[in-house]
This record gives sequence, C-alpha cells and structure tokens, in this order.
Amino acid sequence: MKQTFPGISRRLLLCGASGAALAVHRAATAQGAWPQRPIRLVVPFAVGGGTDIVARMIGQALSQHLGRPVVIDNKPGASTLIGTGIVARARPDGYTLLLAGSTSYSVNPALRAARAYNPSRDLSPIAIVARVPLVLFAGGTTPWHSLPALIGAARALPGQIRYATFGNASGSHLTGELFALAAGIRLQDIAYRGSSQAMVAVIGGEVDLGIDTVASVAPHARSGKVRALGIVGAARSSLLPGVRTLAEQGLPEASFDAWYGFAAPAHTPASVLARLTRAISETLGSPALQVQLRAQGIEPTMVGAAAFMAQIEREIPRYRALAHRAGIAANE
Repeated sequence: MKQTFPGISRRLLLCGASGAALAVHRAATAQGAWPQRPIRLVVPFAVGGGTDIVARMIGQALSQHLGRPVVIDNKPGASTLIGTGIVARARPDGYTLLLAGSTSYSVNPALRAARAYNPSRDLSPIAIVARVPLVLFAGGTTPWHSLPALIGAARALPGQIRYATFGNASGSHLTGELFALAAGIRLQDIAYRGSSQAMVAVIGGEVDLGIDTVASVAPHARSGKVRALGIVGAARSSLLPGVRTLAEQGLPEASFDAWYGFAAPAHTPASVLARLTRAISETLGSPALQVQLRAQGIEPTMVGAAAFMAQIEREIPRYRALAHRAGIAANE
C-alpha cells in the first residue's frame, strides 16, 4: 500500500512556492535598486574641453542625485570613435554611459560609415542635456582683429592660414570647412587629439585659428590669448556678448548646432533607461546646476530619447551632404 504524507507534501509545496516568490522578489529588487555601484561616464575628449566641462558639472550633480559616484573617464582620439566605441561595446547594464556631442552622434555616422557605430543599432540615446554655441577664434598674436580681416587675408593667401580641428572629419573640421565654403576661401586644417591640445596650439601660434565651444574659448578671449571672431550658431552668447554670429556677419550657411547628449549601450534594460531619464531630468531641474552651466555659456535643456533620435536622423543626411559639398573625406 502506497503511503502518503500530506503534511510533508504540503510543506514542501509551500516552501517551493515561497522560494520561487523570494527569487522573483530578489530579482525585482535588484533590478529596481539600480545603481548599486559607481557609474562610469565616458567622455570621448581630453580633460579641459567643453564636453569635459559639461560632463563634470552634470556628472557631479547626477552623482549626488543617485547616491553613487559618477566617474568621468576621458577617452580622446580618432574624432571620438575611441570613446564612443568603448560605450557601444560595453555591457548594457547602466554602469557605462556616454556623454558626447553631435560629433559622436551625427558627424561620425555621416562621414565615417565604414568605421563608425550606428547610433540606432549600437547605442541607446537617453537625452540631450545641453546646447552651446561654437566660436571661431584666432590666436592673440595673429594680425586679424575681425572676421572681414581674416577673410581678406585668406583670399590673398589661399590654403596658407591654418586652423585646428579635433581630427579629420570631426565636428570642428566640418564647421571650419563650412565656414570656408560660405566665405569663399580655402583654409588648411591641422588635426589634434582634442579641445585642450587644439587650444594650446592656437595660443602658442602653432596654428592660426580654432573652433571650439564658448565655454572653452571665453576665458582665453578675456585674457587676450585668443580673439573671438564669430559665434557659429543661431544666437550670441552671454559669455561673449559683443561677438556677433557668423550669420549676422553675412555667413548664415556656416551655422553648426552644437549639443551634448547622454547615451547607454544598446539593449540596456528599459527600466534602467527610465531611471536614468528621470534622474537626468530631475538633476537638470536644479537651479544651482542651471546657474553653473549658464555661467559657462552652456544652456541646459532636456530632450528625451525619441526627439534625440529624431535629431540624429535629421542631422546625419544633412552633414553627409554638406561634407560632400565642402570636399571633406574621412580617412577610413
């Protein structure tokens, strides 16, 4: 006769059910508890440039908001392909993020299709967090004190005036060639590894011109080390209020929209992306952080993932067409 032990069977069933429920609870708790350790924020430029400034200001505030360190990891080189590639290949767990500008999200995919990542395939855009005007500037020892003076000299010396870029086919290279195309002149581009190296080259007279963010240029312009000749954007900057835009000076075709955005590796869990989006939005809502950013000529904004991707998709074909017109060819 088969023996049964209903009390024991019932207890086993109850224990099994409780164990399964506990496992589900632990999994949900672990997922909902992100972040549990420091977050690596990769910046594809060297220390000291505009992208680095934005990353450190927002990263510090985001760290306080999340209660976990946000560690800035500068990975310059190859027109931001190195740093952005690190994030694209990282584990999609929310602990490796990217803070970069349109060079990484739009320019590289437009001009370096054979080498670059695909933003819609390899990254999960989270939010555009800041916009900042670019500035065309000359070294303080150059003879040009105005944009017309520079253009006149460039016409007299075609291809002999040199300007610093952050690498071949980078955003600064594209902007410089758009300026040259609009002005009807030829300039010589010289590639550097990032903003800080390019600025040193201009200040030291190694090259004649540079194009960088107002945050990077304004302190040196005030000290007389460089001369700001034109804002490469839609509006003037409060940091350099006396400097007119290129459009105001008759060159609207040279306008370039500079912005910064957060992204994560593709396939990062939706729950983590949602938590990040909320945290970034709430962080940017801080009046203290907004004052800090605006003091650097950086306009805080909050553009969500869908609009972020839409902007990328608009810019890629535009920059590809403009590069073709300007004769820019990326070295693949």
